[in-house]
Amino acid sequence: MTDRPLVTVLGASGFVGSAVTRALADRPIRLRAVARRPIELVPGEAEMTVVSADLTDRAALTEAVAGSDVVVHLLLADGGWRAAENEPAAELVNVGVMRDLIDVLPSGAVPPLVLYGGAASQVGVPPREPLDGSEQDQPGTTYDRQKLTAEELLKKATAEGRIRGISLRLPTVFGESATPGAGDRGFLSAMARRALADQTLTMWHDGTVRRDLVHVDDIAAAFAAALDHPDSLVGGHWLIGAGRGDELGDVFRLVARTMSDLTGRGPVAVVSVEPPSHAPATDFRSVTIDSSAFRSVTGWSPEISLPDGVRRTVAALVHDEKAGR
Repeated sequence: MTDRPLVTVLGASGFVGSAVTRALADRPIRLRAVARRPIELVPGEAEMTVVSADLTDRAALTEAVAGSDVVVHLLLADGGWRAAENEPAAELVNVGVMRDLIDVLPSGAVPPLVLYGGAASQVGVPPREPLDGSEQDQPGTTYDRQKLTAEELLKKATAEGRIRGISLRLPTVFGESATPGAGDRGFLSAMARRALADQTLTMWHDGTVRRDLVHVDDIAAAFAAALDHPDSLVGGHWLIGAGRGDELGDVFRLVARTMSDLTGRGPVAVVSVEPPSHAPATDFRSVTIDSSAFRSVTGWSPEISLPDGVRRTVAALVHDEKAGR
């Protein structure tokens, strides 16, 4: 028997999931890390167990979350937003797991807490800057519609008293990963890989489009902060962001310079090119996020600057190349 709460992380081998798992491993809890791929135990104060499971299997999901006081839902279909557009099975992961999770979690005097990793892009084409979470959602891609559907299921179950749900809508997350196979598949790491291969960095615009970039370790800290202040957050969605709105031309040139600094080679060129036909409209609109509502409740704020985060990301890629990974 133990008084330690059981916190279960779904998608613990993913990019964000592995960072959240590492952050929670330092807490006096029972930590259950659930993933399809095998993962290693993380040293820390937590009593940690690892479960390998296909969570689209309802029976496996039921067993994976049994007895949980908290479930952190960070599961994402392989391939991200493109998989949602092209693979019907992606809906089983992006929506079906949430639907089943709500059904299989037992309700009680204190319903279990479910913390969900949503996306700021669920709003669709940004109607204004900055976004603050009060905007009407008009998702423009299949991926964002699926994420919004999962979030709406969470809110409905919360209103019915079946669970206590919190959705954190994440910005553009970047960074390095300490977990093999859990690397960031976002555009910043893609550009860093191109720079490492001495390839030109290409933009689908003139470089003035802005993104709110937050390092993955700061995102993990946001989830930890939400777990410390659940009562004021339950039932809502909360935007997470740095509030900077970094111009992508500057970001790409920073990646090129940083790669040059760490390899001793000259920086690769950064150029504008014609966008492909599949590029969504959101790729050409700037996004800045006002996360003051979440910050006022939790006291969270990002601590890793963009230059430091980019340097860490690039350094990890250079290290992996030298190690033959």
